[in-house]
Amino acid sequence: MDIEAFYEQNEARRESLEFEFGNEWTDALDNEYELSWVEATGELYLMVEPEAIINEDAFGDFAVGEEAITDLTVVVIGKVPSLAALEDRLEGWEQAMLDENSLAWLYERFPQK
Repeated sequence: MDIEAFYEQNEARRESLEFEFGNEWTDALDNEYELSWVEATGELYLMVEPEAIINEDAFGDFAVGEEAITDLTVVVIGKVPSLAALEDRLEGWEQAMLDENSLAWLYERFPQK
């Protein structure tokens, strides 16, 4: 969904504090993502840059398609009840984010159902 629809679905998201965990996450195709956590909802989400689009397959895995999009796309990858719990789960993220295909590291910590 685009970023505006994400906020419109739940106004608590718009009014909440958000914490950013880097904006240099990459996938296997070298698309860049920003990782953020919404305090009010506990949602951890990726926002992909406009030149890429995310598709979900039948198994719940996310893949970037070849079509360009005009809006920022948001994908919620997990829920974590507190900032302290999230920081524990993301320990080492600053270094991991800089690795090639760093989303693989992230998805190990937040497996998709």
